[in-house]
Amino acid sequence: MLKASNARAEHKLDQDPARSYTLPARFYTDPDIFQAEREAIFYRGWHMACHANDLAEIGSYVTATIFDQKVFICRGKDNVLRGFYNVCAHRAHELLAGSGKAKVITCPYHAWSYYLTGELRSARGAEDQPGFDSGEFCLTPVRIETYGHVVFFNLDDAAPAASETFEGLDAELDEHVPGFAGMQRSSTYNSVIEANWKVAVDNFLECYHCAPAHPAFADLVDLSTYRSECHAQHSSHIGSRVRPNNKAYVFDPMAAVQKSAFWWLWPMGTVNLVPGDPAVSLFWFNPISATRTELLAISYTPNGKMTPQLKAASTYAGTILSEEDNSLCESVQRGMASRGYRQGRFVVDAARSSNSEHAVHHFHQLVADALNWRKSDAIA
Repeated sequence: MLKASNARAEHKLDQDPARSYTLPARFYTDPDIFQAEREAIFYRGWHMACHANDLAEIGSYVTATIFDQKVFICRGKDNVLRGFYNVCAHRAHELLAGSGKAKVITCPYHAWSYYLTGELRSARGAEDQPGFDSGEFCLTPVRIETYGHVVFFNLDDAAPAASETFEGLDAELDEHVPGFAGMQRSSTYNSVIEANWKVAVDNFLECYHCAPAHPAFADLVDLSTYRSECHAQHSSHIGSRVRPNNKAYVFDPMAAVQKSAFWWLWPMGTVNLVPGDPAVSLFWFNPISATRTELLAISYTPNGKMTPQLKAASTYAGTILSEEDNSLCESVQRGMASRGYRQGRFVVDAARSSNSEHAVHHFHQLVADALNWRKSDAIA
């Protein structure tokens, strides 16, 4: 059980977001808490790897990372999708990088090779070693699941299924994302944020900051129609009315997508839809340290190509991600280390509108539950 610092009393995380304080600042700076999160959250959660279409062909593979654990997912010759830790059973060299296709998995260090089912295929010079048993050197499997056209992985074999964890998400995505099932990869993006991963998630989960911090987005989306809804371990954030002529990018009033829609998936995955031509992006926050986070993103379009309008939207999204949100998160992280800050209070309203931070409260509850933090009363 986590203990409070000796500084000052910490207020409870109340079940009612309107009465609740936020997580204390130390949850964003303390290396010991970060290490506790590794086992309790990072290694037990479902993490996005890619759209299912990235792995449609025999031999196709993608690599993925959660904190210090690297995995790869591939489609075998038997058409079965499998996941493995991305490490050679010989001397621990990483096996694959990026994404692509392979008939066998060959380690670049000593050329040990593996079938796409994970069994050792060849070990140069080792076959005649006394007592060498190839069965001892299979790749270590990782649990995977395809749900809602997204491929997930989980390092915890005992975790509930992704379809149970994010129940109803598949229907939401099919309802709001035109042609999501058939989309193809168009681009990738990554950046580093000098902030704790929870700062980045907090920022994603509320639009209270949108009007003052993202004025072009507030002109693109009618924030009076923006609503956030929390489910067991995911939340949806829908802006049902948008403006084709706006300060972010212009799109056809008859375009297929006439809304903004964002989903957050515990602990750190997101799905993102913006107005205009059909396209969707998957991005997630990969923790690097208590104060550093990597943002990874993959974008998809109906044919894997970008229309001029989508390029304009992508340029604007890059502005939000790289220049506005990253800057906001890094300023918050500096503030979390200030001796002048302990905890905040959530601002919420009954309508669960763009000004409401109830989805952040929902996230904080999940973090506190995972870490077994006492939140029934104030603690010293």
